Amino acid sequence: MASDKLKILSRPVLHNTRLLMGLSGWMDGGEVSTGTIKYLIEKLNAQKFAEINPEGFYIYNFPGSMEMTALFRPHTRIRAGLIKTFEVPRNEFFYDEQHNLIIFKGKEPNLQWEEFADCIFPLCKEFGVEMIYFIGSVAGLVPHTREPRFLSSVSDAQLKKTLQRYGVKFTDYEGPASFTTHLTISCDERDLKMATLVATIPAYVQGNNPRCIEAVTKRVAGILGLQIDLDDLRAIGDDFERKLSDAVEEQPELASNIRKLEEDYDNEIFNTEMGDLKTWLQQKGITLD
Repeated sequence: MASDKLKILSRPVLHNTRLLMGLSGWMDGGEVSTGTIKYLIEKLNAQKFAEINPEGFYIYNFPGSMEMTALFRPHTRIRAGLIKTFEVPRNEFFYDEQHNLIIFKGKEPNLQWEEFADCIFPLCKEFGVEMIYFIGSVAGLVPHTREPRFLSSVSDAQLKKTLQRYGVKFTDYEGPASFTTHLTISCDERDLKMATLVATIPAYVQGNNPRCIEAVTKRVAGILGLQIDLDDLRAIGDDFERKLSDAVEEQPELASNIRKLEEDYDNEIFNTEMGDLKTWLQQKGITLD
């Protein structure tokens, strides 16, 4: 049984529990999904209480070039001929009793999606999880000087009203599916609700993006009602944005393109999200176009 791969190490007492998920791999652009989860685990001092055995869920030996196969193989560290570490994917559950929150940090499975989900759902049932949130991130036409946009898909249309209060829009998409899509449609059968929260982040910024991690963490904290101080994360994000802006200004063509991107972004926000304000200003004879 797939659930045999779920190992529960302790049994915290939780009520009206929420599950927050972040996965490496698909939809972890800028390491925003895993970065947000890692920060919250540390900030909330969340304790590990369960894990999923990775055996059978991942491809390690993938045909192709070394650059391609490197994306799938376990990571190892060898010093002076001695193997120090050999790291297979880890899928771990942590809990924060104060906020009745379970946090899952893992890697999207390559294989056996149904079996992997069958490790998650029994844990949800045992610990009274009523709502699942997945945090993701994808590259988009967003300047680094602006907040990332948030797109969502939901298991229940009634969830939309709540999410709209936090500036979340709802996605129109057709293409390759993710494991979280499989998980979302499976929630209906189990009397669970689920929403994905996917941030669109600057496509031209490579690697870890602290500014977007800060923006996503702030939004998630608001939705979940987490009482945490984000000043440390905000300082890191501000510093990252300053250095990135300095680097951009050294490349005039890139700087010009980003200014155009900022203009398009601001016009779209103004036209689609501030329609009532725009109409009121026009009635007063004030035109900001």
